[in-house]
Formats: sequence, C-alpha cells, structure tokens
Amino acid sequence: MSDASPYDAAAPSFDQHRALPQGVPEKIRVAILGALGATRPRVLDLGAGTGRIGRPFVVAGDDYVGVDLSLGMLREFARRSRQSMPTPRLVQADGGRLPFRDATFDAVLLVQVIGAAQSWRTLVTEAQRTLQPAGALILGHAVAPAAGIDAQMKQRLASLLGELGVSSYHMETRGVAQPWLEARARTSTRVTAAEWTAERTPEGFLIRQQTGARFSRLPEAVRAATLRKLTEWAGATFGSLDTAFRERHAFELQLFKF
Repeated sequence: MSDASPYDAAAPSFDQHRALPQGVPEKIRVAILGALGATRPRVLDLGAGTGRIGRPFVVAGDDYVGVDLSLGMLREFARRSRQSMPTPRLVQADGGRLPFRDATFDAVLLVQVIGAAQSWRTLVTEAQRTLQPAGALILGHAVAPAAGIDAQMKQRLASLLGELGVSSYHMETRGVAQPWLEARARTSTRVTAAEWTAERTPEGFLIRQQTGARFSRLPEAVRAATLRKLTEWAGATFGSLDTAFRERHAFELQLFKF
C-alpha cells in the first residue's frame, strides 16, 4: 500500500469549501462527452478525489475509472456513492506510475490536478501513455476573477512565503504546462463548461489553503507563521474574515489530442 497522503485526514471535510454549485459537475460531464464525440468513451479521472467531478459519470453509468493517491479521498468517494449511485470503479495509485496498459482510455481527465502536482511532466507523460491514439488529454480548472478575493489572498500568501524563503510557492504550474502541451499536441481546444456567481470570503480561502497539496507539504512552523500573518492582513484589509464578495466564476476545459 502507498504511504499516507496529506489528503487522507482531510478527506471527510475536503469538499466543504470546494464544492461546485449544483448542476455544474453535470455540465462539465456533458461538455467533456460532447467534445469527445464518442458513443461510450472510456474515461480515466486522474486525481478523482472524493468524486466532485466523477460522480455524474458514475450516476450516468459511463465507462469511468477514478484514480487517486489518497485512499482516504477514494473511501469518501465510495461512501458518498453507496446510497445514490452505482458502485464506482476506483483505484489507489500514483499518477506517475499508473497500473494500466498503454492505449487503454479514450480520455484522461486532469481536473484541478496540474497545479498541485510535484512533477507535472511525469504525470502528463504517464497520462498520455494510457491514451488511445485518437484519445484526448483534458485539463480542467475553475476560473476566478484576476482581481478577485482569492487572487488577492494568493498574492499576499506568496509574498509572505517569499519573506520566509519559499520564493516559488505560487509559480503558476498550469501556466507552464499548458503552453508545453500546446506545443506538442496535434490539436488543442478550449471549452467553457459552466459559469456561475460565487460568494467568496477571506475565511473560506484560509480554510481551503490549509488542506491544499503544496501548502500541506511545507514545514509546520512555516505554515503556522504564514497563516497567522495572512489572517492578520486579511482582517485589516477586508475589515472582517467573513466579508463576502460576489464574483463571476467559470469552469474551463482544454482538450489536447496528440
């Protein structure tokens, strides 16, 4: 069995401040299947987590396999599936060493995964290996306003970590991975799967940050000092950690065929 993942303990409450609005995961599924154009594609969800994106595929009876390194996250996916949907096919595995043969899947989903990966090139290369020749590698992520509350909090967090010597913490991995993939892909297509209005608070960002993959890997003393300073800054800047900001959000997919 793999070593414990930092996500294991956080799994039961992981989606509490990360859940997509009602109907959005279903729209993401429809957009993915529509872009693929296949009758019944075999889909691998790499970094399936608790099933935030995968549940609609399972409910619909699609040919879906979810993979995650965290056994705790997969157990939560399975637990939530018992009462309302068929049993999902879930596999605990390292994304850099997938237990599947070459050319197994019609699509591999990397949704909100690239930015947290320690080695995104290894992840992408292994995902490509499992794709059918005409298959699609699909990146997905939520898009928030460039000047929104989360963006301001991220910028301040990066500054505080830089003062502690963690200078590259918020280097945008996706901003590097996407051009790299575009340069190698035969085709690249962007699709906006859904749009909605979200309510964000500084407190919500702080809670989400504590269970983020990259932040969890930092030394405990660095995490504690940074969160304390970020909390103080947010309270002084926004008046209260509970101050709510209504923003337009979207979910964007990018399909690569090689």
